[in-house]
Amino acid sequence: MSGSILVSDLTKAHPIQASVSPARRAWLRFRRNRLGFWSLLLFSLLVLLSLAAELVSNDKPLLVRYEGQVYAPIFKTYPEKVFGGDFDTATDYHDPFIRQKLTEGSNWALLAPNPYGPKTINYFAREPNPSRPTAENFLGTDDRGRDLLAQLIYGFRVSVLFAFALTFTGVLLGVLAGAVQGYFGGKTDLVFQRFIEIWASMPELYLLIIFSAVFAPSVALLLILLSLFGWMGLSDYVRAEFLRNRQMDYVRAARAMGLSHWQIITRHVLPNSLTPVVTFLPFRMSAAILALTSLDFLGLGVPPGTPSLGELLAQGKNSIDAWWISLSTFGVLVSTLLLLTFMGDALRDALDPRKADQ
Repeated sequence: MSGSILVSDLTKAHPIQASVSPARRAWLRFRRNRLGFWSLLLFSLLVLLSLAAELVSNDKPLLVRYEGQVYAPIFKTYPEKVFGGDFDTATDYHDPFIRQKLTEGSNWALLAPNPYGPKTINYFAREPNPSRPTAENFLGTDDRGRDLLAQLIYGFRVSVLFAFALTFTGVLLGVLAGAVQGYFGGKTDLVFQRFIEIWASMPELYLLIIFSAVFAPSVALLLILLSLFGWMGLSDYVRAEFLRNRQMDYVRAARAMGLSHWQIITRHVLPNSLTPVVTFLPFRMSAAILALTSLDFLGLGVPPGTPSLGELLAQGKNSIDAWWISLSTFGVLVSTLLLLTFMGDALRDALDPRKADQ
């Protein structure tokens, strides 16, 4: 009788624990952290909007109806003659003459909410560049006359996609190196540790400067160089988890059943060693965004002309009077890092084994 009452009391105290899996319980704990959960939703929304940047900010209309014909300039470049111009060059949809043609009679053009692309120069601005925020350019223009809002949208997309790619490669290399070290141990672990010590002592910034001087700047080159050094921090945590889990009874039982090393690692040890990997994902993305922004600020990052938050920060430093450049770029960067930090804190608490019964 007392035993049944005790089980009933435990079920009433923790009804979730008796009905869902550990992964589900971790997700429920994450959702209960409102700051982290809403940060995830907001960050996901910003990423989706940046992926659809061509629909949000574009100097080409999404659809055009001209003299009974429907055109899609967002997908195809049309010469000026198609819309009543005199030349075979690509249509400038900001030209007052073209705008007049597209609004005459039954003609119409469906524009993006922000009718500027990342490389669009506003030649018809009323103030010298960089111009302050106006009704035409909501956040103003940079020192070349490009719309600042478009620069921020596309620059955010470049930073986030670069962070995703760098995080993926860093996690892949870190998990692979840490798993080999921790599972096999002994001489294998010793040799890897000495290699990591030597590799970590190499001057990463100097190598970036040398390679940027020898090769043409590119996102792929930057991704490769940063990936060569970005995996070492995570490999230490994975190594520690593998060293601990390889001594567990379920691993010994798997060895006794004749499973191969690969089967034991992928089926048993790795799934139980991913807690630090998942926990550090938002923080690694924050570090990747900061690294790209810093290198762009120094002129060692993405190729010239690529939308970049670091380049905008450099412009703000060089143009102190153009406060809107520094303020808006700093706001986007800080907001992004804060969202990732809140997500990381909530994820860390959700996966904390000390809070498994909460």
